Amino acid sequence: MLTILGFAMIGTFLVLIMMKKMSPIAALVLIPALFCVAVGKGAHLGDYVIEGVGNLAPTAAMLMFAIVYFGVMIDVGLFDPIVRGILRFCKADPMRIVIGTAVLAAIVSLDGDGSTTFMITVSAMYPLYKRLKMSLVVMTGVAATANGVMNTLPWGGPTARAATALKLDAGDIFVPMIPALGVGLLAVILLAVVLGRRERKRLGTLTLDGEPAAESVTEPERVLVAAGGGSDRLRKSTGGAGAGGTGSEDAEETDEGFKGLDPHRATLRPKLYWFNAALTIALLTAMIMELMPIPVLFLLGAALALTVNFPHMPDQRARIAAHADNVLNVSGMVFAAAVFTGVLTGTGMVDHMADWLVGAIPEGMGPHMALVTGVLSIPLTYFMSNDGFYFGVVPVLAEAGAAHGVSPLEIARASLVGQPLHMSSPLVPAVYVLVGMAKVEFGDHTRFTVKWAALTSLVVLGAGLLFGII
Repeated sequence: MLTILGFAMIGTFLVLIMMKKMSPIAALVLIPALFCVAVGKGAHLGDYVIEGVGNLAPTAAMLMFAIVYFGVMIDVGLFDPIVRGILRFCKADPMRIVIGTAVLAAIVSLDGDGSTTFMITVSAMYPLYKRLKMSLVVMTGVAATANGVMNTLPWGGPTARAATALKLDAGDIFVPMIPALGVGLLAVILLAVVLGRRERKRLGTLTLDGEPAAESVTEPERVLVAAGGGSDRLRKSTGGAGAGGTGSEDAEETDEGFKGLDPHRATLRPKLYWFNAALTIALLTAMIMELMPIPVLFLLGAALALTVNFPHMPDQRARIAAHADNVLNVSGMVFAAAVFTGVLTGTGMVDHMADWLVGAIPEGMGPHMALVTGVLSIPLTYFMSNDGFYFGVVPVLAEAGAAHGVSPLEIARASLVGQPLHMSSPLVPAVYVLVGMAKVEFGDHTRFTVKWAALTSLVVLGAGLLFGII
């Protein structure tokens, strides 16, 4: 019964948010509360919630201060060179912009923190998507999938969890997986090309200098032209047959949402650029080396960044207020997710679901447990937290595989396959940073991303099998 109710709870949650019948926060709180009562554990709801909040409180604290820290770094201009470099590559070609999104997300993902990746990627790319009227779910989907592939880095979390759960060396798990993960990253780039070409076809070819792009496009063609005084206009060319390019009509429109990283904004601190760069490198290095808990590192980093860059109290209050909306949305979502995970774990639904899935594996599949693990990792890491999957399910799968001569290393590597989809799970706090900053509905992001992320996971699995890694 708990197995059925567990799947029903997850299914109900996903359906309601994708149909936009409830907000994610309300669904994360009310649905598990109702199911907790349904399984006869309503009297323990408070205990489950408090335990869930306690488990996720460090994550919420980390996200709160990470948002403030990186928000300040964006304000003072630390990432402006990265933005300019990406934009120079992208120009105004929708395909290049989507590819640039994937590349930027993959590069920034090297720090191992999804929230950091999404904050930087969205801050850099959002203004361009808005100005060119590109689909924002393309940006969130590509960024989340690219980050999911890179999330398998030893310091990203899943690899370390798999190593801990199966008592293996993280390097022995990760290094042989590099070719398969490389193929997965190429798949994300290819996905970006496909989605970018689709956006190019929908919008036409865009340029930033007022001249049409060299390659022909379907009509109507939109050309972004730079007008005098620094303002921008969108020129829509209708060019009918025989018009000879003279029958166009101009439609000017101002995109008030396009503010971007204003090179003249008052918060820039060019004289402190190298201090901020050194502080950020030191912070990320300390995080990777685990010198201190990550929430403490970001707490100290945010305090230091505010104090040095904005020594006057009114300026500090203004910067905190500027990022308060993101902080409140994300932290609120994390604590709401604590209700969901607390009930799922406390009632025993997760354990029963895992046992049912493992028990449903046919006996003849024993020698192929690595493949089974890879396939199961795709839905399970979406519906479960990484902790629940790696510490609750993977050891059981490894034990079943060992009885048929399957190495725990193969099981551990196969368990990483589902990470591209995992990063869009409603149980991942960082995804709320992504959709919140991009102003995208979580349900819209889910509908668009799930199929592409699952396909990327299958590509990684196929590459692992082809290279003999899994």
